[in-house]
Amino acid sequence: MVCLPELIRGNVRVVFATIWVSPCGNGIIDSSPCYKNAEEAHAQAVDQLNYYRKLEHDGHIRIIENRGQLEKHLDSDSPRVGFVLLMEGADPIRSPKESREWFKSGVRIIGPAWRKTRYSGGTGEPGPLSTEGRELMREMEAIGYILDTSHMAEQSFFESLDLFHGPVIASHANCRTFTPTDRQLSDEMIRAIVSRNAVIGTVLYNTFLDPGWNDRGKIKSEVTFATVFKHMNHICEIAGDRRHIAIGSDFDGGFGLESIPAELDTVADLQKLGPALRANGFSESESAGVLGENWINLLRRALP
Repeated sequence: MVCLPELIRGNVRVVFATIWVSPCGNGIIDSSPCYKNAEEAHAQAVDQLNYYRKLEHDGHIRIIENRGQLEKHLDSDSPRVGFVLLMEGADPIRSPKESREWFKSGVRIIGPAWRKTRYSGGTGEPGPLSTEGRELMREMEAIGYILDTSHMAEQSFFESLDLFHGPVIASHANCRTFTPTDRQLSDEMIRAIVSRNAVIGTVLYNTFLDPGWNDRGKIKSEVTFATVFKHMNHICEIAGDRRHIAIGSDFDGGFGLESIPAELDTVADLQKLGPALRANGFSESESAGVLGENWINLLRRALP
């Protein structure tokens, strides 16, 4: 479902490429390797960063670190995919000060939480920012990071917005009003993030789109673009426009084609969203915004 040839076939030009390491015994994803402490998390994250650098060195991708590189990439006829590096869960950052080294290495977006981390409450594990988490917010703002609020517990979410005054996103999160779990955004959270001129990426994972899908037997055909648009339109109603929504697919290997909307079998099928959006009342420019321009405009504001 996700590979470089399919990304290229679908004309996907830019992705948020995650650096994500799995805490041992997390109860959700049983992966190996996993980490038990900050040193192990750091080592595993460095391995992932080095893999992305090898892909770039071998000519398969282009890592985007600043606005100039973004524009050059978008203007290029090269089929390479542009990677903006996003650390999902901040435990690989051994101390808040070390976030400076990760920025030098190319990381541009940090999501402090996945489950609970040393810095933040997270999905299924509510709570505030830790002392280190509050310090991390100050460091991130000073350095020039983008804050990704996806996975943050509600208390940590609002604390982070009070402390961090730089650019904010929710790279992959849906609406709690339809999917009532703490993994999704409440209307209050949506209002807060929209007030920061943020973009929210809709997750194209059936379990997050329709909370009853699992219980009904996980029938792929029962979740369609109509379900996706329900989440997107709710954000638009709160925002008063269509500039704050985008694709936040979460197509990272954690699930396959059996768990995504009926119209999709591969990441290359994301381009089918364009005609479907226009058929549902989106203008040409609004559709282009969802397909990528809303993210690109944010990156033009937020990258150094």
